[in-house]
Amino acid sequence: MAVLAIATVAWLGSRATLIKNELEATTQLIPVLKENIAGDKPQEASATADQLRTHTAAAREAADDPLWTLASAVPGIGANFSAVAEVARSADDVSALGVVPLVKVFDSLYWDSLMPSSAGTDLGPLQKAAPSVSAAAHAVRVSADRLDSIDANGLLPQVAEPLTQARAQLRAVTGALDAAANASQLAPAMLGAEGPRNYLLMIQNNAEARASGGIPGALAVLTFDKGKLTLGTQSSASELGLFSPALPVDAEQQQIYSARLGEYMHDVNFTPDFPTAASTAQAMWEKKTGQRVDGVISMDPVALGYVLDATGPVKITAPELVALTQNGLPTELSGKNVVQTLLSDVYAKIAQPELQDAYFAGVAQETFKALSAGKGEAKGLISGITRGTSEGRVLLWSGDAQEQAVIAKYPLSGSIAGPSVSPAQFGVYFNDGTGAKMDYYVKRTVQLVQECTGDEYGEVKVRITSTNTAPADAATSLPAYVTGGGSFGVPAGTVQTNVIAYGPVQANVETAMVDGQKTDFAAHGHSNRPVGSLTVSLAPGQSSTVEFSFGKIVQHTEPTVVVTPSVQPVKDVILDTKTASCVSGR
Repeated sequence: MAVLAIATVAWLGSRATLIKNELEATTQLIPVLKENIAGDKPQEASATADQLRTHTAAAREAADDPLWTLASAVPGIGANFSAVAEVARSADDVSALGVVPLVKVFDSLYWDSLMPSSAGTDLGPLQKAAPSVSAAAHAVRVSADRLDSIDANGLLPQVAEPLTQARAQLRAVTGALDAAANASQLAPAMLGAEGPRNYLLMIQNNAEARASGGIPGALAVLTFDKGKLTLGTQSSASELGLFSPALPVDAEQQQIYSARLGEYMHDVNFTPDFPTAASTAQAMWEKKTGQRVDGVISMDPVALGYVLDATGPVKITAPELVALTQNGLPTELSGKNVVQTLLSDVYAKIAQPELQDAYFAGVAQETFKALSAGKGEAKGLISGITRGTSEGRVLLWSGDAQEQAVIAKYPLSGSIAGPSVSPAQFGVYFNDGTGAKMDYYVKRTVQLVQECTGDEYGEVKVRITSTNTAPADAATSLPAYVTGGGSFGVPAGTVQTNVIAYGPVQANVETAMVDGQKTDFAAHGHSNRPVGSLTVSLAPGQSSTVEFSFGKIVQHTEPTVVVTPSVQPVKDVILDTKTASCVSGR
């Protein structure tokens, strides 16, 4: 009997060693697989995936050993055997049902084939890939849920640690795979695989702040037809003029942002909720032009710069725009000079607003002409658009309710409520009150400061510091079109900004301070989120710090913040969350 017991223990030990070695081998192969994919090496990726599968299958086979299964049923110690078996099975499921199918899909897709071109793009491979991507995402999510259901309390450290690592690894990829699955399902139709799709393109001008980025200056219609991209009608918000009577707007948002949301295309994005702004823009465009677009795409000049980094420089070729370049504007735009040119130089070199709009529209036209011709490197373009999306500079809304329901799951939607909003998310948004283009000179930082409350609720201060970096003689050295020239009651050179802060759902906005002094503010609610707003005016060289305090926060997760994208890099604006020191005894 003793011999049998020793043999059993020895056998289980050998199985444990085998499982450990095989799973460690898979861990070492993951970076290799990522390298293969990043280097666009489908054959190498396929070979690496096959090796991965070999190791996970061996680990699973060892965990399915009859003695291992029997040991899993032993009270107390059995939970450890069971947990190891689940990790091995999940690893094999992810490998067989997730990694291998995805690598096969990768083998059939070529980045360059997805680039727009004058002849169109073959969207067939992407359509064929969609079921495989969806199945892989489902398999990985099921495995993640299975590991999350394991009670780690009481497990041996040698088991609990790998379980924790496996959970983290799966959680890190489930969201990305779900996004890839949704994109593969939506993209073909939205790119015109089933018929032409028209989108209103809004270029948000960060020099005059609006909550979602900047005033919608240049407008154009983008058409996708079987992957072929063309730029159609071009216009500007100024050309659309006043809408009277105003288009109907959600009463809750109208109370915060006024009826101007439905009166001027310039002001549809006073609200940070892009679905509201986009649907209003769609209605305005149809009312003025008679054309109903299928959706709205928004970009800012910084995101245009990311696109130009991929396509390479574009030349200004239209005769009427070439004439404008004789004023000192560049004849060639690139990712290095497009932001300064569009948000600053164009105002210094061109006095007439209608010609400024024409130059702005011309740059957009040349950029999208380069895209439609397939100019540039595909992965670089995707990387640039992805970067712009992550920074809130690229936004998308679909007029199709089913498509929009999927888009609403992601930050790309620009929603202030719903599945794309993290539980403890704050928002800081800026609307220009100068009536000019002075926001090019404003530098800002935003920081969340977690306070101690001594109870079950959270309390967070949202700290916003703004500085007007315009020259001291801005009133005379900058064009009146940039400063506003005092037309709206704001002294030339001064920047006036409406600062709006959102808290998480069900929280309260309690106090506001400006430069350490308590001040009055407007308190509102938007989609069950508390909203506080006040106005700040800054003369050249002046700085000011605004603090909104939010209390009764019920979400016990790490707070995050979304900020209006500006000319500044996002990394320079959003500072790390700070935790205030707790007073002993509280």
